[in-house]
Amino acid sequence: MRFIGSKANLLRNIETVITENTTGIENSFCDIFSGTGTVARYFKPRYEVYSNDILHFSYAIQKATIENNTKPEFSKLRNIGIGDPFKFLEETQIQVPNYNDGNYFITQNYTPHDNCKRMYLSNKNAVRIDFIRNTIEAWRKEKLLTESEYYYLLAGLIEGVPSVSNITGTYGAYLKHWDKRTFKDFEMARLEVTDNKKNNKSYNKDANKLIQELDGDILYLDPPYNSRQYAPNYHLLETISKYDFPEIHGVTGMRSYDDLKSPFCIKSEVCGAFEDLISKAKFSNIILSYSTDGLMSSEKIEGILKKYGVEESYKMYSIPYRQYMSKKTKQTECLYEHIFYIKKNIPRKLSFDFIGTSNDINPIITDTKKYIKSPMNYIGGKYKLLPQILPHFPNYIGTFVDLFSGGCNVAINVNANKIICNDINEKIIELFEAFKDTDLCEILYQIKDRIFEYGLSKTNEEGFKKFRDFYNATKNPIDLYTLTCYSFNYQFRFNNNLEYNNPFGRNRSQFSGNMERNLLTFVSKLKKMNVEFSSKDFTQMSLDTLTAEDLIYCDPPYFITTGTYNDGKRGFKDWKAEEEYALYNYLDEANKRGIRFALSNVIWHKGKVNDILLEWAKRYKIIDLNYDYSNSSYNTKKGDSREVLIINY
Repeated sequence: MRFIGSKANLLRNIETVITENTTGIENSFCDIFSGTGTVARYFKPRYEVYSNDILHFSYAIQKATIENNTKPEFSKLRNIGIGDPFKFLEETQIQVPNYNDGNYFITQNYTPHDNCKRMYLSNKNAVRIDFIRNTIEAWRKEKLLTESEYYYLLAGLIEGVPSVSNITGTYGAYLKHWDKRTFKDFEMARLEVTDNKKNNKSYNKDANKLIQELDGDILYLDPPYNSRQYAPNYHLLETISKYDFPEIHGVTGMRSYDDLKSPFCIKSEVCGAFEDLISKAKFSNIILSYSTDGLMSSEKIEGILKKYGVEESYKMYSIPYRQYMSKKTKQTECLYEHIFYIKKNIPRKLSFDFIGTSNDINPIITDTKKYIKSPMNYIGGKYKLLPQILPHFPNYIGTFVDLFSGGCNVAINVNANKIICNDINEKIIELFEAFKDTDLCEILYQIKDRIFEYGLSKTNEEGFKKFRDFYNATKNPIDLYTLTCYSFNYQFRFNNNLEYNNPFGRNRSQFSGNMERNLLTFVSKLKKMNVEFSSKDFTQMSLDTLTAEDLIYCDPPYFITTGTYNDGKRGFKDWKAEEEYALYNYLDEANKRGIRFALSNVIWHKGKVNDILLEWAKRYKIIDLNYDYSNSSYNTKKGDSREVLIINY
């Protein structure tokens, strides 16, 4: 979620300040202006975390991801037949509401109809949001949700709203024309939760009042620094979170926020509020993020910190900081984000806990999206087509055979009693086997150990080449994954000696936070699956054990495209007309035996027509898929390709 003043880009800088100025035995971390919890979540694996924000929607997100340490079980919902509450909330059919029905407050007040001109949300998505919010509240009243389950669902709802909102960034105004994001179907966020085995706590209070109740080791402060009050800029999310049917006014449908006005946004009050906070703080280490564009000067901040802290411990770090695009300044003005540090002598009893090493952290992985994405960028991957492919699969699948599994985007998202993943590329099959058989923490350790050992980064080509030579000499599968993370387009590419030969991905490729989350989610799911791997030519995959309850899925190299996987120059068998005919004979034989199959392919592409496919497919059902290859290796414009799914059931 985009949030005013988010410190996502400063996390490493904040971490450096903490490392340089603390002893390493600190146990607690307080983020008292937490916002959406970016900083608190970053430090949660290391400390017992206290988070706080006066806005309720921020509090809901923190309750779900900071205070909560456990993956929601939703056991009571399962008992009444709701196995996946996210799917239930997103896909249940909804009757068109009466706009005078007070139960659909968001639809009534923030989407255009006869009695409302506001354009924050499309009608379809507003109705879905109201339905989800009402249902979550009903489940809570019926005691079908624990407190943590309630906030986990509520946070998932809130985090999904900006993705379909007709705004530029905040809710202070809406666009007068519909942005393309508003046409998407609404999806809740599946939030990641980490278990740090500590008693974390989230609050929804005024920071200057809460500070009197808390004590600890590290206090991180990220207060508002200019006159922009947060409450009016996020009023719609606040109303969805509270769902208290407030009186609203004005063009934007603003709720009253008199009780949420921050003194840190008022020039005449900010210094007094800051001094009050520092004077009452019972924390040994205080860290403050503040912009040179803020209402308080650096000199004033320094004076207040030194007044209540250990003067000789004071430090100020300056990081160049890009100003909000909506604010105009002189071109000669250079803006910085300052990080202030001071130690404070606090007479308190310290309790030491030496458990907080990385090996003791239990990452609880929940799907951050509706579908799990493969951690590999494998040419022809079907992740973006999953919403169109999976609904056409049978409701029940005994054994699912992914005949050309590639990056496993399809197999990892299929519900089946047993899954068989086959690919002629033995290297990627070895990698999946290593992922399944290796402890999750050990996988991360191996990846980060190699990154450190070879100094891998987006700019260190020499380190990349040394690591590539090392992999080609040792052939460790997890090293192969790490190597691809710093390769051009993250691709798997080999020469005819099966040596990895993809070039360096300068200024583009790295093992990022998103890649780490994708990897953790994927491997966590993989370890729970009943899955077998094989590396055979598809013609060697026996049909003898399959029945009418099973499904063969095929995503072969496309005969009429130019992907590098089918050029015969990458150490693996190329794909010609002979292979094309052999596949169709294989599927015809499966059909004779009553075995279901689904085939992904393209009938035409950039002026070329696959006549072999077109003739063969006439005996089966052809389903057209809508997909734009403009961002893929095919370099195809929308309309230049006819992507299809061919099924025999």
